[in-house]
Amino acid sequence: YSPYFNNMYQKALYLPKISSCMSCAQIERRMELVRVVSHNTHKKMVSCLQGHIGAEAEKRHKKLPLTALSQAMTEGGSQLGEDSLIGKMMEVCGDAENRLASELMQHELQIEKDVLDPLSQLAEVEIPNILKQRKQLAKLVLDYDSARARWLQATKSIISGTNTQALTAKADLLKEEVDEAMNKVDCLYLLCCHVLYCSYYSAVSQADYHRKSLTVLETVLPTIQAQQDSWTEKPAFGTGLDEHLKRSGREIALPIEACVMMLLETGMKEEGLFRIAAGASKLKKLKAALDCSTSQLEEFYSDPHAVAGALKSYLRELPEPLMTFQLYDEWIQASSVSDPDKRLQALWVVCDKLPKNNKNNLRYLVKFLAKLAQESEQNKMTPSNISIVLGPNLLWAKTEGSLAEMAAATSVHVVAIVEPIIQHADWFFPEGRSWVSSIAPLVLSVYKAVMGKAADIDCLARPIIRSERGLR
Repeated sequence: YSPYFNNMYQKALYLPKISSCMSCAQIERRMELVRVVSHNTHKKMVSCLQGHIGAEAEKRHKKLPLTALSQAMTEGGSQLGEDSLIGKMMEVCGDAENRLASELMQHELQIEKDVLDPLSQLAEVEIPNILKQRKQLAKLVLDYDSARARWLQATKSIISGTNTQALTAKADLLKEEVDEAMNKVDCLYLLCCHVLYCSYYSAVSQADYHRKSLTVLETVLPTIQAQQDSWTEKPAFGTGLDEHLKRSGREIALPIEACVMMLLETGMKEEGLFRIAAGASKLKKLKAALDCSTSQLEEFYSDPHAVAGALKSYLRELPEPLMTFQLYDEWIQASSVSDPDKRLQALWVVCDKLPKNNKNNLRYLVKFLAKLAQESEQNKMTPSNISIVLGPNLLWAKTEGSLAEMAAATSVHVVAIVEPIIQHADWFFPEGRSWVSSIAPLVLSVYKAVMGKAADIDCLARPIIRSERGLR
């Protein structure tokens, strides 16, 4: 036994010290209890293992669920390709799962060797053999009791006798006989300490396995984070405007430009645009498609309300409104000016203070909304109506509470701000904007799907250029 095991035996508090006060029946009952505990522990521990007991290391590794998961993720990543973020993440995580499977396999092999095998040996072989030798055990206990009685008698004789030297020598011999008898009994009972030792080693082994698994994860997590940070295609919804534009290399946010281009083609005369809610499932699907920068938008092109809903959602989910928190008080003050001409001038001054990216995107959006308002006889969306339904998504106060509460608190002011900007879009934003942009290939693919015939960039450019002229 190892030094630790010997120490554990000395400190095995749950094992009663064998002495003359323990009968053979007590010892036998204790042995049987240890056997049952060892057997049950072995059985439950085997059920916790994921590998096949007794199998070789390589075969065991292949049969682990983690290995199957690793192979599936690696194959999936290979099929998706490294040009997609999910494909790259599948490959990296698949490799990590394979390393975790290796650690688990080594851990289970060690548990089988150092815990399961000794427990099985103790419960199925050693204790049954001890119980079969109950007569020998009874004789050893009797020998111990007899030797101890004679030693105690010899000790008393030393105190009262005259031949002290001879009695002392006899007492020493009897003491050695007592110790030898005790050792024989203890050697039979010593095997019970396997349970305590195996329990301890199981905990130590599990702790070591989890430490190694943690090391694997800590090694791979920085790689995963670096891949995600370096990936340009990230969700636009819920991301700050500046961050999205910098990451995508765009001037106009993708959701704004994509939705505007689709609405220019099919939604300008749709009654109640931005006012009538779209179906929740279709809106969610469109937002997901825009988030991953897909050009497969054919199914949404024919549903202007879903497109308008996606545009409203993007504006509403910006961490900071397009017209900014910083200028909120100035917007409110400008809208409160009583004289109409001075109010317009005050609003223009605040508008001119907008950061470059915010101003470019607001100008792009307002030009479109002004174009939409020109069709108000059919779509019923006047500048006032547009301001009521869309204004709260462009400007709100930086206060706690739900978006609905914030919108309600500032809706009157926001309408007074947004409506004149739409009415006088060309005065607020005299500079033009080419509508043929990076979104053109997306619109081209949709145009082909809708028209059901071959389309080229020339036939696509004609309606876009018409829209551009109207928005200038």
